[in-house]
Amino acid sequence: MLNWSITFLVIGLIAGVLGFSGVAGAATQIAWILFVIFLVLFVASLVMGRGGPPT
Repeated sequence: MLNWSITFLVIGLIAGVLGFSGVAGAATQIAWILFVIFLVLFVASLVMGRGGPPT
């Protein structure tokens, strides 16, 4: 998930430099959404992964 977020961020930056503002805006929005989803899933896995000792 983090890889996809970074990929879309790079696409957005390149599109912004080349002047494609619509594509750049869409790509950065997708990157932001994927990054937030990544953070939520990461925190959830940290919380859920903490259990008692294995039996």
